[in-house]
Order: sequence, then structure tokens, then C-alpha cells
Amino acid sequence: MRVLAAAVQLEAVVGAVDANLCAAERLADEAGTAGAKVIALPEFFSTGIGFVEELKDAALPPDGEATALLCRLARRHQALVGGSFLCRDPDGNVRNAYIAANPEGVIGRHDKDQPTMWENAFYVGGNDDGVLSNGDYQIGAAVCWELMRTGTARRLRSRIDLAMTGSGWWSIPAWPPRMLFERWERNNSATARAAAASFAKYVGAPVLHAAHAGTLTCPMPWLPVPYEGRFEGSTLIADAQGTVVAERRADEGEGVVLAEIEIGRRPPALEPPDRYWLHSRGALATATWHYQRLHGKRWYRRHVASARG
Repeated sequence: MRVLAAAVQLEAVVGAVDANLCAAERLADEAGTAGAKVIALPEFFSTGIGFVEELKDAALPPDGEATALLCRLARRHQALVGGSFLCRDPDGNVRNAYIAANPEGVIGRHDKDQPTMWENAFYVGGNDDGVLSNGDYQIGAAVCWELMRTGTARRLRSRIDLAMTGSGWWSIPAWPPRMLFERWERNNSATARAAAASFAKYVGAPVLHAAHAGTLTCPMPWLPVPYEGRFEGSTLIADAQGTVVAERRADEGEGVVLAEIEIGRRPPALEPPDRYWLHSRGALATATWHYQRLHGKRWYRRHVASARG
């Protein structure tokens, strides 16, 4: 089945839920007006992401404003629409919930399996397989660093006809020694793009990848210096062979990418490797992954889980 698909690139204001929902609706309307019948919003489309304390109070209920927006857009444009947001569930925990809706309503939900780095401060992971059914075809939902993990590729491989993905992937700051950090950042930026596009080769289905652009300044957990950087963007659409057919780079700012895709599974072009990560994280990202996970889990218990009501 051949359809016009769209992926949205958003410049969110971290923690400004109302403003971000308005921006997401405006950009999705742009895609729908152009004729898109599948529209992907990025990860954290209601809040943005950073180590910003206000996010502890920014989670929405499963049937709240973010889900209502997805359903409204799906009805308005007679389209499939998906994206993820911080969602506080009835058990009191917050999860990074990817919800997809068609004109009839919500078709399913996927909770990101593991928070990435400072994200541990704001939500807990899920354990579903990420496969959602939309009538005659299956959708695989995956969020940000799930695209980096071999386990994600294995659970979706040859089971889906379309991957709907999103990210809020931040850059490596320009700290001294400058040449070293700049080299790490070049590799980080390349990985952000490669993880999204090459995912199609591992699962055998086209990929819509919606992302954030813009700058970010926030505290660094357990460090005396602030984080100053940007989001990597690379909002793109790739076919089932992993060929990028439409793309919007981070420096192009907010906007929409559109391309026709063939929904349907193909024999995967690549075998997942026999290791945990599909792509190398690099030394700095590896260290940050571990220390911010430790910090974030403690911070979550103290500031987010304690707010259950």
C-alpha cells in the first residue's frame, strides 16, 4: 500500500505543555493539509526534554490533552498519527508512552523500554513488544535509543509493515579539550542519523523518524557546569531498504518532511549483531549513560514517584 507519509521536526520549549501541543498541532496540520495519511510526531512532543525540574510536574494522563490531540488530528486528516509524551498512569508512575491513533481512535500504545541518561529522572521503562495493529497492517513503535538496541530490532524484525519512531537526541557539549569533544560530537550526530535510517534494514519496513531541533541549556546532574547544546534533528523518512527518501536537518529548524512510502514488510537487509547495541555509543556517552542512570533513578524516587496522587 503506497501512501504519503510525514515526519514532524519540532522546536519545543521544555516544560511548556500548552505551547508545545499548539506547535505540534500546527505542524501536523501542515502535513495533513499536504495530504499525508501517516504523521509521526517526535518523542516528548508535549514537553521537550532536558534535565529541567519542571518536567516532574508535566506528565499528562493517558486520556489527557496529548492523546486527545493525536485523536483529533487523526480524525481531521483521516490519517494515522503517533508520537510519545510523558504519561502518568493510574499506578502513579510516569512512562514515556508512544500512542498511535487513527480516525476511529487510539489503536495502541508502546512504552519506551529504558530511559536514556537524564531521562531516568522523569519516567520508568516499559516491557511491551511495541507492535500495534492498524487494520490490515502492523506498526512498530520505537523511541530514540531503542533504535540503538539489538533487542528492539529483534522484537520487531519481520513482524511490522511500518516503523513509527521519534527522538529527542541531544548533542555533546563543546567542552575542553575542544578538539576531542568536537570529534565526539561529529560521531554522535552521525549516529543519530544512522540509527534511524539503518533501523529499516534490521526490521524490513519503512521508517518515519520525527525529531527535535533547537538549542538546550539545563543543569548537568551531579556536575558544577551547565549543559549547553542542541538537538540533533535528522527528521527523516527511509524506505524498507534503509534509503533516506526525505530529510530535514537540525539546522533547518521546525518543519515537516513528506514522502511517499510503500507500507509493507520486506526481507530485512541486515542481521542484528550478536551484541547489546546496534551502534557504538562512544566513551563519553557510555560513561554518561551509567552515571546519569544512577542519579536519575534516585531523583525520580524522590521528586516524581513521591508526587503520586
